[in-house]
Amino acid sequence: MNFTIIAGIGKYVPENIVTNEDLTKVMDTSDAWIQERTGIRERRYATRFEETTATIGANAAKVAMARANVTASDIDFVIFATLSPDYYFPGCGVLIQRMLGLKEVGALDVRNQCSGFVYALSIGDQFIKTGMYKNVLVIGAEVHSYALDFSTRGRNVSVIFGDGAGAVVLQPSPTKDRGILSTHLHSDGADAEILSMPNPGFHAGVHNPKWKPPQPDAPYGNMFITQELLDKEDLFPYMDGQAVFKRAVIKMPEVIYEALNQNGYKPEDLKLLVPHQANLRIAQFVQQKLNLRDNQVFNNIQKYGNTTAASVPLALCEAWEAGKVKEGDLVCLSAFGSGFTWASALMKW
Repeated sequence: MNFTIIAGIGKYVPENIVTNEDLTKVMDTSDAWIQERTGIRERRYATRFEETTATIGANAAKVAMARANVTASDIDFVIFATLSPDYYFPGCGVLIQRMLGLKEVGALDVRNQCSGFVYALSIGDQFIKTGMYKNVLVIGAEVHSYALDFSTRGRNVSVIFGDGAGAVVLQPSPTKDRGILSTHLHSDGADAEILSMPNPGFHAGVHNPKWKPPQPDAPYGNMFITQELLDKEDLFPYMDGQAVFKRAVIKMPEVIYEALNQNGYKPEDLKLLVPHQANLRIAQFVQQKLNLRDNQVFNNIQKYGNTTAASVPLALCEAWEAGKVKEGDLVCLSAFGSGFTWASALMKW
């Protein structure tokens, strides 16, 4: 059985920097209010009519491929994780295949929101371990800024999110001393609506009996996007921040310990923990619960906000570029998000 290494890693963030002060011009908020609750100072927004989730994902992928010393003809499978695809369908995977000029390889789209990249990494790991593929391109990318409610009504959600992309090329490890040691995936849909974007959709209240669906004015169809949804502007994400926080600070440490215990390690053995960048307070709580030093945890949410599926590879890439990750280091990735889903991956870099 092969071990899987990250042979190349890349990131891309749009040039447009949007500070907390900038957001005060369109909603009733303040820099102090945002920083106190999230730790975020600024985020990046894609350039309108030019950048999409697929294009920024492609930019990150090109960097990862160059660092892995592979070309388009070498990639034999693509996995793309996002909650903000360019189209409702088809997914971004095939758009990447076209943009990068890849062969007619398989392209898989992963919809696990904040946990999407770790889930995608786990899938790619299985393909490498079994010998099915030799160069798997895994991308996490998001463009949130096109679909948020930039008003005082939507401030609790909109101030948190940013745009960005990260990518890795997975290959078989040349030795048994390096690679992904294990991945751990979990879900619990009991409170799925606590962090969700139910509209547009086909749910019609079936999944949440307390929710009253808009009444369609036709006997067939006309339920996905109704005039009532448009009139009420009921097409934005919803989040119960406190409920998400309470669940995240329990499940993230659990899944990190699961990875460490399975492989015979303790928190003090970690060179670096790269948590999903959902909220700086969550990351700090997890750090405290694992009794980790500041130099054992990498956070960059202050600069980029929550980029959901992109946040883990973006942070991992930035940590590697800063020299905080070197060959042989024990590194753990962890994420928690909508669904709820949560996951971890432990690797020897």
